[in-house]
Amino acid sequence: MLTKFIFSIIILTFCITNESQTADLRINPEAKSFKYSTTVEKERPQLDDVTRGLIATYQKNPSETNRYVLKNQIAINYDKVVARKKAKLEELKRTAREQSKIDEMQVIVDEMIRDRENRINQSLSRFTDPRLKPGIRETNDGFLPVLGAAQNISIAYTPVTNEEYAKFVQATGRKAPKHWKNGLIPTQAANYPVVNVSYNDAVAYCLWLSNNDNTATYRLPTEKEWEQAAGHMPKDADFNAGENKGLTPVNAYSKTLSASGAIDMWGNAWEWTSTSRNSNGRAVKGGSWDSARTDCRTESRNESRHPDMTYDNVGFRIIREK
Repeated sequence: MLTKFIFSIIILTFCITNESQTADLRINPEAKSFKYSTTVEKERPQLDDVTRGLIATYQKNPSETNRYVLKNQIAINYDKVVARKKAKLEELKRTAREQSKIDEMQVIVDEMIRDRENRINQSLSRFTDPRLKPGIRETNDGFLPVLGAAQNISIAYTPVTNEEYAKFVQATGRKAPKHWKNGLIPTQAANYPVVNVSYNDAVAYCLWLSNNDNTATYRLPTEKEWEQAAGHMPKDADFNAGENKGLTPVNAYSKTLSASGAIDMWGNAWEWTSTSRNSNGRAVKGGSWDSARTDCRTESRNESRHPDMTYDNVGFRIIREK
């Protein structure tokens, strides 16, 4: 049972698989990522038996030697994927009719090369986390452990919703988001992610939660924590980007899970983080309903917003330290 559980977790992290022509690739004809992009493959990657075995070995005996061997295998798998992406890029240079397709794959290749060590270490930290066990991606209180992060850190299952934020507004008298007419949640939007909240509004919300909870503190995730919780975006992930003309409920795409088991981490609304992107901005992650799907990738680090301003496609998700 543990082996099957580890396998399901790994599929939702990032593509480190040792692929072969005989691999059992599951094709999802309804997958949206390749509906809009010919540069994205149509399969979910399978993890090879060698890596799965090394994970199980480490769990039985978490020695430095076993950790080293596992990391080395992850690196081998990762480099094979990079090589495959490079081959795809060269193929597109010969066959693509649109330069945008080449540019899209070039960004992915450059990103994978740039981020190699980080992504290998992220996977290693997840696979060697002692909390990796059956049931880890199930929540009874709305929070999920971030494997590979500090042991006391968990992330919210969904972004903060209008309904949740309304309790904060009512309790503190803070100004409601500007799209709430007369300070009231838009009709039938209670379970939508709250937007038109500034970074400073989000920080104030976290402080309010912390002041009312004697057992935990709440804050925005760092960019690194957000990425660790999200994991690599599955190739056939289904989420709200290029699908609707606006926001959807946070659970509208609940079958698309992040590495931690959280939902709605890609698309729908950008999410504030506490990481400074530049002198005037804070990093936002995950993309929104009006984003290009490639911009929703976990590893994309190009977007920031001014902390004093509000945006109709930016919300937030919180971290709990307990």
